[in-house]
Amino acid sequence: MVQWIQGAGPSASSRLAQLILIANLLALGVLIFGMLALTETRRGLVNAKLDSLTAQGELIANVLAEGAAVGIPTPALNNADARALLRQLYVPEESRVLLFDKSGETIADSHLLADVFETQMLPPPEGETPDLAAAARDLPTRILDGFSSILSSPEERAALDRNLQEEVRQVIAGERIAGVRRDAEGRRVVSVSIPIQPVRAVIGVVTMESYDLDSLIEAERRALLPFMLIAILVTAMSSLALTVFIARPIRRLARAADEARRAGGRRVSMPDLRSRRDEIGELGVSLSEMTEALYDRLDAIERFAADVAHELKNPLTSIRSAAEILPRAKDDERRERLLAVIANDVSRLDRLITDISRASRVDAELAREDVEPFDLCGLLSELADTYNEADGREVELVFTNEVRNGLVMGREVPLGQVFRNLIDNGLTFSPQGGRIEIFARRGHRHGKASLVITVEDEGPGIPEENLETIFERFYTERPRGAAFGSHSGLGLAISRQIVKAHGGQIYAVNRTGSEGQVLGARFTVDLPAAPAT
Repeated sequence: MVQWIQGAGPSASSRLAQLILIANLLALGVLIFGMLALTETRRGLVNAKLDSLTAQGELIANVLAEGAAVGIPTPALNNADARALLRQLYVPEESRVLLFDKSGETIADSHLLADVFETQMLPPPEGETPDLAAAARDLPTRILDGFSSILSSPEERAALDRNLQEEVRQVIAGERIAGVRRDAEGRRVVSVSIPIQPVRAVIGVVTMESYDLDSLIEAERRALLPFMLIAILVTAMSSLALTVFIARPIRRLARAADEARRAGGRRVSMPDLRSRRDEIGELGVSLSEMTEALYDRLDAIERFAADVAHELKNPLTSIRSAAEILPRAKDDERRERLLAVIANDVSRLDRLITDISRASRVDAELAREDVEPFDLCGLLSELADTYNEADGREVELVFTNEVRNGLVMGREVPLGQVFRNLIDNGLTFSPQGGRIEIFARRGHRHGKASLVITVEDEGPGIPEENLETIFERFYTERPRGAAFGSHSGLGLAISRQIVKAHGGQIYAVNRTGSEGQVLGARFTVDLPAAPAT
């Protein structure tokens, strides 16, 4: 069945399907085993039988005490009268009545009086092979009998081991005995022993026995057989359905994952399980999104490597050209210019390598650091004070805080780097005597509270077609007069990378006046606010 589900050879059978089937059948087997064993321990069946035998036994004991007792003041049981009375009484076919005198000797047996003969299978002759088929048929019953004895109480197990002679002696001593015991052949017998007492002295014992308990239990077990077969069929069908709806899609996902591993970077589509509204569907969607994210990361790494190679090649080309020309330089002035070019390009290479190393470590550093609430507005206030106190600053920084609680969930050092990059960018483009304004206000994004920080400068603004391009790696459009190669073009790219890792967004627009003229650039950072404590 499992092999048919997988549509493959024996070696490709689903282990998960086997585990599902075994687990279901095991649970069902325990249920069936318990039902069969508990059936015979139903107290109602045994108690009803004991009540019936007790009523009959008391009636017979009273009749014998009135009609077969002789002697005053010391009564005794007349054995002949007792047998005659017992022969006249009605005894059900499935029951048996035994009479004992006060010494414990048997004086009457209803089966003998009614000419009822018992049959008993003789053991096979010596040397003859025992009936294995009969032993196999009796094995389930013996197993269930042994299991039922475990479920029985200690008193019930003790009663099973009690024989008839012990029961009679206890009754002669003044007790009444009622319970289930085993006879000489090992059959379970519902037995009730009642003393015969004309006044107070015990002159005999009446024992009522019923031998139909085993047949009743077997009948109940046979009645349960159709339900067991239906339960087995239902379990097998449910196991088949679980295998079809669980094992097969998981096998498809596993094969697709193996194919993606062997593809060497080539995109492999995961099975589309979006239509499933269960955990398997969620697993398929998660694996699909994970592989797409990995492919995107591989593409980004390839693009980054290509960009790095391109950016490093330019200063290296310049250095090589200057180094080739330097031996042929005839005057000191030209030689000094070439050496200055080489020194400038070496500094540019050093800056590029440092920024590239920082950009490549951002994701790993963000993953290692713990997220915790911190006061972003306090950090911005300290940054503004630090920049304003720096020597040679001709641009004023103004921080305006419009919120009482400036807490955000994040990492202070990376977010501090974001706003230092934005301030440095504004300082680069701002004219002498200009000002950079930083505003903090409340916002809402995706239905949740956020903290919105804007950084505005008075520079020439950003070309409309480059409002998004400036966040790409190695974008280095600088104002006229700025030193070539003084910026790597990674600052805004790193800033967006950090903000996105914190669940926020960053974008740029131009500030415009009433007549549409550009007044400068505005960078907006929107971060999730920390919950109020």
